[in-house]
Amino acid sequence: MIETLERNTGRAADDLSASSLLASIRSARNEENQAAARQLDLAARWADLHPPESIHSAATFTTPGCEHEEPIAGQGAPLVAEFCIAELGGVLGMSSTSAKKLIGQALELRHRLPRLWAQVHAGVVPAWKARTVAETTIHTVPALTVEAAGFVDAQVAAVAGRIGPAQLDRLVADTIKRYVLAVADPASDPEDGYLAVDPRHATLRDEDVHFAGTMRFEAELDIADALDLNHAVARDAETQKSLGSTESLDVRRSKALGNLARTQTALDLTTDAAPQIGGRAAGEDPQGGRVAGEERAGVSRPDLTAARQVVIHAHFQATTNGVQTVFGPTGRIEEGQRLVLLGQVKAWCTGTHTKVTIKPVIDLNAELTAPGYEIPARIREQVALRDRTCVFPWCTRPARQADVDHIVEYDHQAEAEGRPQPGPTTSSNLACLCRFHHRLKTHSAWTYRMVAPGVVEWTSPHGHRYLRDRTGTSPINPDEPPDPPARP
Repeated sequence: MIETLERNTGRAADDLSASSLLASIRSARNEENQAAARQLDLAARWADLHPPESIHSAATFTTPGCEHEEPIAGQGAPLVAEFCIAELGGVLGMSSTSAKKLIGQALELRHRLPRLWAQVHAGVVPAWKARTVAETTIHTVPALTVEAAGFVDAQVAAVAGRIGPAQLDRLVADTIKRYVLAVADPASDPEDGYLAVDPRHATLRDEDVHFAGTMRFEAELDIADALDLNHAVARDAETQKSLGSTESLDVRRSKALGNLARTQTALDLTTDAAPQIGGRAAGEDPQGGRVAGEERAGVSRPDLTAARQVVIHAHFQATTNGVQTVFGPTGRIEEGQRLVLLGQVKAWCTGTHTKVTIKPVIDLNAELTAPGYEIPARIREQVALRDRTCVFPWCTRPARQADVDHIVEYDHQAEAEGRPQPGPTTSSNLACLCRFHHRLKTHSAWTYRMVAPGVVEWTSPHGHRYLRDRTGTSPINPDEPPDPPARP
């Protein structure tokens, strides 16, 4: 093996001995851990330089499944001005959300988990391990008090460097439960401590779309609800099999959940096999007539609206042979920004009572213009198709969920004062920005301009420049000193 490596790399034998190679790997890992620890420290110091002017301008996270926002670190950690996050994310080549997590975890460790913070900087615990603990203590529901976080810190810091990630996750979860039980009312049932956190949820994991066109849906249900749902799914899966389905049980159960969401589709499954009740078809009286007010399950009703409404935005390469258009087998779906199979799209759009509407093709390079400030639907559609996501550096939020921004601000007084409009409603002056980055552009010193259709150049308050196009984001002259910071 060593001889093969020598032949492939051309290096000397002493450079590739087993012991020296292992030593080099260990040294590289130590350097990586030291750099990560320093990055955490610098992120916390960046936050120190940017306290918010008020609680309303502090950085927060939107909590999934809740109707409120929470600080980026727990109780006792300092607040941070929300707009400083983007500058740090830019120089690190990460999204504003990722930069927000980095700063929040650094503050959580420094202020609420000081033992673990010290272990990171002593090289005992890798920064990534400490960050997973901080992520848990930040987002625990209900929120951990300073005392609770200190309890977790005391229990975890001593062993975090000696156990694996799965064991560390279990230790943190068990420690939080033990603290909840320890502070519970002694007169109450000890099990009540576990009820302080309601684990029920139903969450669509739309951040990870499989190439086959599937998403993961997770749920934590009440026991009775879970048993009822399982019964309904099992019955539907068995019905599919009796109707001739040769798909696996897992696939049929998955489809059953979709059928539950589309009641009419579920009824259509049994068009030729009405369920039997007491030896007769449902909706039929013992003498063979119809029961008043009932319809037999599965009877096709052409007057019913479509059972499934599929709204997708898929892009496929297409060629024409003069007779018909031929689409490639794979394409890209905007929802989730993932690969999608042509066969999967066909399957989505076929089925009982499905109505398919195909929108006309829009030329993404055409310059569309509208009078006034309001953006017509056709221009909005063109801009969303062109940009695909928010155009801020490294942001991946879908364009269709974003605002359409006038890059050069529209002057509402220009026409009345007889001046030319500096910010017209045209394709070249419009871009998609998610709500956070729209506010950032409006209320901070970040600026951007469009240099080509769908290609924008950003300049940060500290003079760093970035080019964003359909392929992603790249720094402009990152090795050169940035321009002087913009004045407030």
